[in-house]
Amino acid sequence: MSTAPRLHRYTYSEYAGALELSNLKLEYWAGEILAMAGGTPEHSALASSVMSLIHAKLPAGCRTFNSDLLLKIGDVTVFPDGQVVCGKAERISIGNKTAILNPGLVIEVTSPSTEAYDRGAKLDVYKTVKSLQAVWIVSHKRPRVTVIERHKRSWRETNFSAGEHLTLASPALTVDVDAIYAALQGL
Repeated sequence: MSTAPRLHRYTYSEYAGALELSNLKLEYWAGEILAMAGGTPEHSALASSVMSLIHAKLPAGCRTFNSDLLLKIGDVTVFPDGQVVCGKAERISIGNKTAILNPGLVIEVTSPSTEAYDRGAKLDVYKTVKSLQAVWIVSHKRPRVTVIERHKRSWRETNFSAGEHLTLASPALTVDVDAIYAALQGL
């Protein structure tokens, strides 16, 4: 099966201009501009919960960022659901927005429309970030957090489910999976 050729490839300047004018979150993938759909209350609650729990346990000198902050990785610019930077955040301006370049931890909460993207192309590009030590992929389907952690020159993937505690070496923290998903009670 073949796909139709792209009719237009956008320059990064065109992307920056569109980002300034848009009310949508726009991601850039080497010439393509992707509009990110709005989230559900469940998605928002999970993202807020995990970031709140992480924030409360971070060592001094580390800070959390929500999904409003861009991450620039080469010719890709994305909006992760959450990021953690320990030390000084390296920044770059993209029009009237700011992106960071050096997260140590990235968090993605999946949705039916983004799960393959979050676990596929987006994860692959995240692994190219030199400062990145781990990616957490929080499932929208059931209590499960996939932790993809840098281990020397490779990456190790571990799944944590209800009743388990996930521990991260860098930044050093432990989070209870049940505490993340408690945010869904009553929704």
